[in-house]
Amino acid sequence: MKLAIIPARGGSKRIPRKNIKPFCGKPMIAWSIEAARASACFDQIIVSTDDAEIAAVARQYGAEVPFMRPAELADDHSSTIPVIRHAIEWFNSQGLEVEQACCIYATAPFVSAEDIQRGGQILEETGSDYAFSVTSYAFPIQRAIRITERGRIAMFNPEYFNTRSQDLEEAYHDAGQFYWGLAKAWLQGNMIFSPDSAPVRLPRHRVQDIDTPEDWQRAEWMCRVMQQAQNG
Repeated sequence: MKLAIIPARGGSKRIPRKNIKPFCGKPMIAWSIEAARASACFDQIIVSTDDAEIAAVARQYGAEVPFMRPAELADDHSSTIPVIRHAIEWFNSQGLEVEQACCIYATAPFVSAEDIQRGGQILEETGSDYAFSVTSYAFPIQRAIRITERGRIAMFNPEYFNTRSQDLEEAYHDAGQFYWGLAKAWLQGNMIFSPDSAPVRLPRHRVQDIDTPEDWQRAEWMCRVMQQAQNG
């Protein structure tokens, strides 16, 4: 079976109740659930949570919550792979063998059904362990600078000071939306950022990490602009 897993613990610190806070007219997690449903890629769409209120909202928008996530996988130090592995193992223990699992973050309001579909296709076509969303940096990372302890400027890579931006290799980063993976890769704990993973490229204007109130405000501005553009 193909399983969509949306991790959504209840203990967000910087933005309290972030996973179900209203975002452009609906709870944040609803955007991920609706994209997963619209993709028609999955046999089941579940939310892995330790929080009863999040579970209720998830069910309201069409996801299943077949178990409550154990506390040891719901603290500030819990990482993605163990959470997804736990969900896969639960389904396997019920006699429902998972072949592929897609982790979709609950705070990814710009995730689209089409990109989820494309990710699944790339996973199968490339024979990779994982296929996940990436986007390009807006500025060459080779010309990044830091502020020193003395309050001065230093380049991370001073050897590129005189290199033209257009001559530098383009760099990408995790877009933080979804991670398709083979069940065996999740279960074995294989690294996601590795040569065994394939990229699903997204345009920068549809990518926004949401960790702070400032991130949230910017994402809502972006959402409203995109909604206006879609409505003509």
